[in-house]
Amino acid sequence: MAKKSMIAREKKREALVKKYAAKRAALKEIISDESKPMEERFRASLKLAKLPRNSSAVRLHNRCQLTGRPHAYYRKLKISRIALRDLGSAGQIPGMVKSSW
Repeated sequence: MAKKSMIAREKKREALVKKYAAKRAALKEIISDESKPMEERFRASLKLAKLPRNSSAVRLHNRCQLTGRPHAYYRKLKISRIALRDLGSAGQIPGMVKSSW
């Protein structure tokens, strides 16, 4: 189980990304538009730099929804390999059979 503070920090980042997504996209569009004057593009880049760092989607890290584990994460299932094994052994995942040889 991950530390509760790390899980809370990640949830805070997700909220910030969601809150500033439209604003960041608009500023990035202005910055990448070559037809706009250089001063306007520079002002947009300064505004983008003033936004909170944690509002960038790059700073998000995938975590298991059950345990909060950051490593060995399956994107399709949104859980870690350990949680997947536990659920599979308990018969909670349809079609998953315990392998032994």
